[in-house]
Order: sequence, then C-alpha cells, then structure tokens
Amino acid sequence: MGGSERTVVWFRRDLRIDDNPALAAAARDGAVLPVFIWCPAEEGRFYTGRCSRWWLKESLAHLARSLQALGCPLVLIRAQTTLAALLQCVDSIGATRVVYIHLYDPISLVRDDKIKNELLGLGISMQSFNGDLLYEPWEVYDENGLPFTTFKKYWEKCMKLHIDISPSLAPWRLVPVSGIENICSSSIDNLGLESSKDEESSNALLSRAWSPGWRNAEKTLEDFVSHGLLDYSKDRMKVAGTTTSLSSPYLHYGEVSVRKIYQLVRVQQIKWENEGKSGAGESDNLFLLSIGLREYSRYLCFNFPFTRERSLLGNLKHYPWRADEDRFKSWRQGMTGYPLVDAGMRELWATGWTHNRIRVIVSSFAVKFLQIPWTWGMKYFWDVLLDADIESDILGWQYISGSLPDGHELGRLDNPEVQGQKYDPDGEYVRTWIPELARMPGEWIHHPWDAPSSILEVAGVELGFNYPMPIVELHTARECLDDAISTMWQLDTAEKLAELDGEVVEDNLSHIKSFDVPKVVLKELSPHCDRKVPTDDGRNLELQPKELKGTNKQTICVDVIKASKMEDTGSIANSPISRKRSSSGSVFNVPSYSSSVEVHSQNQHPGGYLVGSSKYIQQKAERNCVGKAEDDDSADSGTNTSRASKRPAA
Repeated sequence: MGGSERTVVWFRRDLRIDDNPALAAAARDGAVLPVFIWCPAEEGRFYTGRCSRWWLKESLAHLARSLQALGCPLVLIRAQTTLAALLQCVDSIGATRVVYIHLYDPISLVRDDKIKNELLGLGISMQSFNGDLLYEPWEVYDENGLPFTTFKKYWEKCMKLHIDISPSLAPWRLVPVSGIENICSSSIDNLGLESSKDEESSNALLSRAWSPGWRNAEKTLEDFVSHGLLDYSKDRMKVAGTTTSLSSPYLHYGEVSVRKIYQLVRVQQIKWENEGKSGAGESDNLFLLSIGLREYSRYLCFNFPFTRERSLLGNLKHYPWRADEDRFKSWRQGMTGYPLVDAGMRELWATGWTHNRIRVIVSSFAVKFLQIPWTWGMKYFWDVLLDADIESDILGWQYISGSLPDGHELGRLDNPEVQGQKYDPDGEYVRTWIPELARMPGEWIHHPWDAPSSILEVAGVELGFNYPMPIVELHTARECLDDAISTMWQLDTAEKLAELDGEVVEDNLSHIKSFDVPKVVLKELSPHCDRKVPTDDGRNLELQPKELKGTNKQTICVDVIKASKMEDTGSIANSPISRKRSSSGSVFNVPSYSSSVEVHSQNQHPGGYLVGSSKYIQQKAERNCVGKAEDDDSADSGTNTSRASKRPAA
C-alpha cells in the first residue's frame, strides 16, 4: 500500500473482499476507487430477472459496508454505457489504471474488448485477473490445440494441470482517492434494481430465506463443508429439503471464490481420510465434479460463443421445434397435469429457486414432451431464477435438449411418473407446492389420473376441474418425438443435397417467434382450502366447477410431416425444405418470449404458488449457499423410453 498509483477497481460479478486479486493488486499499489456500474441498456434480452436483481442489491449493500469499514466507499453508478461511466471515474480522480476480474459470457467478452481498446487508446492501463475459475478457458485444449466438446475429457485434462489455490490476501486497509465528489454517483435505491413497490414486497419473502453477501457466503460454505458434505453423495438427489450447498447464487455474483471452495473441500477431504471416515471421498469428488461442470460452462461459452443462440451440434438446427405459446404457458404455470413437473415450476415461480434435479426434469419435459424450443426455456430460467447464470443455463439446456455430444440422447424421453417415485417417493415435495393434491395418497400422487374415483373424491381432486389432466400422454409424446427426429434427419439430408447446389439452409430456430417474458411479481399468500382461489382484495372465492380449456384438457399430437395447422402456433415443422438464404452471412435470432403471451396473475393458479413458501423459507433459512450443477446429470433421472433413431440411411 505504499504506491502512489490511483486505480479504479471495476466490480462486476466479484462482489467480495476476500480472495479478490483485482482489489488486492490495487490496494498494494496506492489509492483505490471501488466502483460498480449498472447499465440495463447493455443487457439487452438478458436483462437480469427480479430475483437475481434483488440478490445483487443486497450483495452490493453488504460489499459497500465492508469497503467503508476498510476506509473506502463503494461508488455506484447507473449509466447508459459502461464505457462512459468508467471514463467519468478515470477523469474525476486522475486514475492511471483500471483493474477487473475476467468474465467469459459472449456479451461481457464483446463489451470488455471494446472498453479495453478505448481506454488503452487514451493511455489508461487495463489489467484483468482470474478470480472466477480454477482454469482459464485458453489453458485447456487437446493434443491438437482444439477445445474439448465433452465434459469428461475436459475434466480429465484439468485434473492433470496444476491448480493454484492460494487465495489473494484480503486488504486490511484501503486508501481512498480524492475527487469522488465529482462523480455522478447513485444511491443503491436509485440504481433501479427494484423497479416497483410490488417487487419490493415480493422480495421481502426472499430476504427471509436467503442472506446475500460475501461474509454470508463464506459462513454458508463452511457450514455445508462441515455438516452437509459428508452425506452429499447419498442426499444430493433428494428434491425435498435442503440437500445441496445452495452456493450457486453466491458463486454467480462472486461472493465466494471457486479457489476457496476447492481449498476448503480438499482440506476437509484430507481430514476425513486421516479420521478413516468411509464414503467421504465419494462425496468430495462428486461435489468437486459439480464445480468442474461450472468451469466447463464457462469453457464452452468462451470457445463456442454461438451456443447462447443455437445448438453446438449442427444437425439440431433442423429440429422441428413446436413454438406453441399455450403449451409454454401451461408449463410456466405448473399446469401440465404431471405433478412433479408442476410442483417444480410452481416452486420456481414462487421462490426463484429449485433443486437441480427438478431443473433437469422440468427442462427435459419442456423440450421432449412439449417440444418447446430450448432457447425459450433457457431465457425463462434466466428471467426467474435467483441464481440465473447464462453460462450454466446454456450448458444445462443444451445438455437436456441433446445439443451436446455428451448430453442426453435426443430420443430419450423420461417418464415424470417414474421420476416422481424415484426422487419424491413419499410425495412430500409435490404436496408442498400443489395443495390441490395435498390429500392424495402417496401411491397415486405422481399419477392421479390412474387413481380410483373413490380415492379422488376423498382427496378432493377433480381432474379437469381443480387439477388438469396430462397435457400430453406419454405414448403420444413418444410418437411425436420420434416423428420430429425423423423430420430432422430428412431436413439434414436435404441440406446436404442443397449444399451441392451452392445453397444454404436456415436454422429452424431463426424462424421462431421472438418474445419477452412477462415480469414476475409475487404476493405472499396464506394457505387456502381446496377449490378456493384468492382474489386481489384477499378474499377467497369458491372455484366453480368448470371444465379446463385448451391445453389443460386436450391431448395434442403433432404431425410434424403434415402440419397444416402449425403456422397458427408458430411451428416450423412444415417449413419448406428448400428455404434458402445468402451464404454471405446471417443473424440467428434467439427466440425469447412474446409480449403477446398472456401474463398470468397469482389467482389463476388453483391453490396458488406460495402455499409452500413458509416451508421453503424455514428450510432455506436453516442453512443459506446450487447447485445448478451440483447433481450428476449423467445419472438416470427415471425410466426413459428411448427408441432407435429414425435417421435415414446415408
């Protein structure tokens, strides 16, 4: 701290004091200006969702208090462009250097490169550090210097490389710069991270279950390593209760470093080995494997930046996704008629979080049963998840949709009923989030459509009235998936023939309607009786028996070859094989969501979504830090009905 340099420390997703190499380097060399810049205009379609913005706000407040205690205030800026804000900071304090931590998603890479070139042209030094990964993406390649496309080979190579897990020492004091008063800064409330009073009231529920902030991240991690890690191998697949580290939101905003996690786990592993505890090694390795999957998500995004828009495997550009907004809405609302899927989607809507195994199940259902474009599901997760992370979400959705070489087989169709019996055998999780089925016996809770009428009557369940029939039958979904795969290979063959004539066939995703996800606003509701729904003024009205309409009742089979009505739903299954475009280049549009999609209000859901919130709060508050990648997704998630591919012979 004896230097005379004035340095801007540009905080982004590294909101911590401990093991922050950028902050440590700036503190060693002189005076420091810590700054966080909020620039919604640059986020575009990937504007941070409500739950994630709440976390960011709380984490910034925690960081600001820590920096102030070290003698240096955190400057918050809301700006139209990040570059303009950084230039203002540099000019105001006479800074000669800007330091920051690497990010690896395509949006950040493009922005960082532009900013670096601009500032270097003005004579400002730019220095970046690795504070997010164990291995930089450009350090891990195969023997031919090419990036890996399967996780197993990537991780095997990583395990042969040296890991520097010595953390950067946290500064014990910071020297503030002069000139801060010349910066057009903002208070944390004026950043606009909570855009309305409704959001503030909804976020109050989150604050009862989670404690953002870097110190809380460390406490949560240490608690998990001490008390939860030993049984991780046998408990990690349980969807009810708190069975994972809950570290994903902390990791996303960099409140704890991956180096520190690795170090803590390795130290604990050595301790257990010395104590002769059996099973500890398996738990340690599985947990570190989840860290490896997070590393791999950054690796894929860095080396294949197009994966946020289209599949890594080229043949899937011909897959006939069904852009059906009604089915998409039923899936979002948790009204598909499959209890485990619906429970997962309702928990996600109400809390912004759900177990990784549930994420696998609901996403697989969306792309395999309903054939909804995986990019729609990915964008919806981004908008509602508390731990929304673009790299991890891309990896997860591409894995499920068969878009990766080592992902699920495209023809794999998991049975939600079997998955429910495997991961929620007692039905505890389903009863928590689907009050309509709260009195269903465990024998029938994952397939109520098979229950005798006497059982349904006693349980107060009227299928088609207060809980929907399955949106699509298993055998129908199997047939539709097989037909879609067959069509995909036909289009793939047609493209190869067209290429011989110098033609280029478009990606099917580029023709799917693009739309924005409706904003999520939650209101805390009290549990209510069967067949009653809350009104806006808090009264409970009797839900009159009436038949469910649309996709909640109908079983729809898609004829992907002769889809004469598909244009009405935006499907591209019947698109002409001979669609062409100029080979000079094209832009692949990522289908988000349509503003025309009806925004469902809380009282549209039989039973409501927040009935399970009190139990959720109690469980999460006991031990706050996911496992987005904390489960081994290669494990069978339930009986699947894969069939042989209908790929035509070459």
